[in-house]
Amino acid sequence: MEKTPSGLRAHIGFLGRTNAGKSALVNALAGIEASLVSPQPGTTTDPVRIPMEFPDLGAVTLLDTAGLLDDTPLGTLREERTRQALRELDLAVMLLTSADWAKEGEMVQLLQKENIPCLFVVPQMDLRSPAPLLAKIRAEFHAEAVPVSIYDPASLAALRERIREFLRPEERWITKGIASADDLVVLVMPQDASAPKGRLILPQVQTLRELLDRGIPALCVTPQTLIKTLEALREPPEVIITDSQCFNQVAPLVPSGTKLTSFSILFASYKGDAQELARGARILATLKESSRVLIAEACTHAPKEEDIGTVKIPALLRQRIGSGLTIDHVRGSQWPHPLEDYDLIIQCGSCMFNRAHVLHRIQEARRAKVPITNYGMALAYLTGILDRVDLGEGTVPLPDEKA
Repeated sequence: MEKTPSGLRAHIGFLGRTNAGKSALVNALAGIEASLVSPQPGTTTDPVRIPMEFPDLGAVTLLDTAGLLDDTPLGTLREERTRQALRELDLAVMLLTSADWAKEGEMVQLLQKENIPCLFVVPQMDLRSPAPLLAKIRAEFHAEAVPVSIYDPASLAALRERIREFLRPEERWITKGIASADDLVVLVMPQDASAPKGRLILPQVQTLRELLDRGIPALCVTPQTLIKTLEALREPPEVIITDSQCFNQVAPLVPSGTKLTSFSILFASYKGDAQELARGARILATLKESSRVLIAEACTHAPKEEDIGTVKIPALLRQRIGSGLTIDHVRGSQWPHPLEDYDLIIQCGSCMFNRAHVLHRIQEARRAKVPITNYGMALAYLTGILDRVDLGEGTVPLPDEKA
């Protein structure tokens, strides 16, 4: 279960002031001493991520965050790390230990602004009666908090049940709207220098596994063997899913009536907002050599000579727009401010990010009025086939602005 990719896990963050009992509660829920527990304020510095199997939810990640109201020299930096961690949360668990919760109230307002569900908890009920705080939370936040003690199994069980209520699994399929049980799907997966030796990349693995789970037959080929495969079939396949980098090789070979898409484009629907990202790709037509583009890669691997984000897409952009085009790069959780400095953001397929993290980035770009797209959408547009590809979830590309 610990091998389940982070992008497939629900992320649950535990927030509250220093010494509220966040680390102890996370350890109790995880069943292991993953976080250091100490009466010393500021014990937790950076967010601690604990992967675990949560009953009836599956694989989740618990985030133990640094405490609020940390008056140590690094307190401000620790709180900023906590705020950054909010971007990936599917659920925030806010621990309230005092009726004076001005700082926690600020965090709750931020959670509401970011549309992050919040579950209130009154911890350490073995040390004090939770009744006054429960009543105040009900009056001020119009919410029913959960009283908890790490020494009381019944209260921990009640908390687990409330978490399950907030995070009832949503059935989402990568290939929804693309393939059904009667279809044949061809997966085109290049095995070049940029491909990891001896294994497939994560979007390919997840898509193939989903097709197997759904009982949909799939053929796995490389761009070089696609023609031979199509010639060997008695009937054309219903769907071809390719690596976006191969659009220029694959698109001319797609039979009439066969759907064409890419792994990255399917992840635009699966993890984010396909219509928004398709709209962002069309902004490429308006960019000038004086424009500034941000390319955001979720992975933190060392880029290779043929890396799509640092080499291939920048080369295509400068070839189309001009060599003077400014292109900045960020990796992992890095995210610049202000975003208003950019004319376009190009995000990777985000297989390593959960859906909440991707939607948060789209939301931030929207607030800054900066168009955002992803690798697959951008490559489809640059190849001239964005109007041909299927976006998944039954959506279709938006028409050109001039249409």
